[in-house]
Amino acid sequence: MRNLLKYLHGYRRQAILAPLFKLLEACFELLVPLVMADIIDKGIANGDPGYVYAHGLLLVGMGLVGLLSAITAQYFSAQAATGFGTRLRDDLFRHIMSMSRQDTDMLGQATLVTRVINDTNQIQSGVNMFFRLVLRSPMVVFGALLMACLISPRQGLLFGAVILVLAIIVTVIMNRSVVLFKGMQQRLDAITLKTDENLEGVRVIRAFRRQQAERDGFRQASDLLVADQLRSGRVSALMNPLTYAIINLGLVAVLRLGAIDVNTGALTQGQVVALVNYMSQLLVELVKLANLIILLSKAIACARRVDDVLATNDALANGSMDLDAGPLSLSFSHVSFTYPAASRPALQDICMDVAPGQTIGIIGGTGSGKTTLADLLLRFYDVSTGRLTIDGHDIRDYDIARLRRRVGIVQQGSRLFAGSIADNLRWGDQTADESQLQAAVATAQAQDVVSAKPDHLEAAVEQDGRNFSGGQKQRLSIARTLVRNPGLLILDDASSALDFATDAALRRALRADRTEATVLLISQRVSTIRHADRIAVLDDGRLAGFGTHEQLLAGCPLYKEICLSQLSAKEVAAA
Repeated sequence: MRNLLKYLHGYRRQAILAPLFKLLEACFELLVPLVMADIIDKGIANGDPGYVYAHGLLLVGMGLVGLLSAITAQYFSAQAATGFGTRLRDDLFRHIMSMSRQDTDMLGQATLVTRVINDTNQIQSGVNMFFRLVLRSPMVVFGALLMACLISPRQGLLFGAVILVLAIIVTVIMNRSVVLFKGMQQRLDAITLKTDENLEGVRVIRAFRRQQAERDGFRQASDLLVADQLRSGRVSALMNPLTYAIINLGLVAVLRLGAIDVNTGALTQGQVVALVNYMSQLLVELVKLANLIILLSKAIACARRVDDVLATNDALANGSMDLDAGPLSLSFSHVSFTYPAASRPALQDICMDVAPGQTIGIIGGTGSGKTTLADLLLRFYDVSTGRLTIDGHDIRDYDIARLRRRVGIVQQGSRLFAGSIADNLRWGDQTADESQLQAAVATAQAQDVVSAKPDHLEAAVEQDGRNFSGGQKQRLSIARTLVRNPGLLILDDASSALDFATDAALRRALRADRTEATVLLISQRVSTIRHADRIAVLDDGRLAGFGTHEQLLAGCPLYKEICLSQLSAKEVAAA
């Protein structure tokens, strides 16, 4: 929690004034029983109505001042807590967005969502209550003890014993609650994951008629969370009855000893009433303090989870070099890569050189490492062994942001964002004008997609582009990347949803319009990559062949097998 205190910078005044105003309220509250004692012992006992009315008005005034102090304190504490929560949430989201794929894969999407939303809210609530009660509750508790000691040392010992017993009860319940709350947060992570999977895969679930199975799985995850919440609730529920029982027993003892002391003249009736009031204040404030401790325990548990994310340093060291304009050259020198916690490499000993402006086709079976190769070029991950260079320099020497501005990728799972078509296209270049957008749309074979909409480039795009078909989303995604005018263009199965005619037209347009870019065509289709300058054939993470279509037909049995599985022998021979 200490590491998160920096988010209170700028709210120092509120963080100081909120507890001070609560402290002022507590002081007035501690004076109330003494005024009541005077009313009883002097005003009522002496039959002096004027004294009673005057002190009654004093009580009303003290109440109003206490109320204004409480309102002011709550205003300042809410302001500080809200600002703290906003800054923490913004910084946490910014940090997550800057993390490498390796780190986000390790932590998991569901737990990151929970930490950004639920955990930060718990911390914000803890900060709010801390400012409101951190001085008030201890002040009232120890103030009541001090006042009781001043009125009667023997009664003060009784108050001290009550506070000690209650402190033991609160500590035990608090420790148990913290353990249970950690488990609850993990259960919440599981529910978030289940919800995310179901929303992302709703079509697959319905196609396979798995709705009931998914409902059962969600219910099971929800039941586990409910079970943990009930266990936590049962433990927390012990707080009030145990506290009230101890306080009521203390009240009985106060009245018993007070009656004896009144009979012997050691105490007045007003002083006994004051002691009863102090014991009642003790009850209320200890319950508040106990709830504050439990809330802070939850906030601390959440703060540790958030701090774990913030303490996750980017596994990728950032360079400082920039890339030159124009097409980029690539060189893979004995490159191997293994995913974290994987048992075997995804890529093994890849050696391949790509000249500037060349079009390279990459083909291979599922799991052969095609997408992993693209991820390395964007530095989503770093190579495990070997050396990957761009324009003659190690890829790790380049500034990551500048590298990704010069490398454009279109993946098979095309994703559009809510807004307009123009908004999505300008993800590639925020300064692009309409003519640049139209040129990219034309190259991507998406003119019919745009012209079919009444508002053309300003046509609305719904969440996740659900008002467009798969092929339309792919073409708009290609256009979005082309707007950037990258030096290296990676199309990772980007035409999988396109028909063969559109795919062929796209490739012709890329050759004609994008001569200032090196192009990597990753595809399962031989027809997509057969006319590339060079073709890399991957097999189980290894480079099985690298050359032209004709060279591979003659010297790479795997490539020939792939060709014959998709094309007729006559088509293969005619290539």
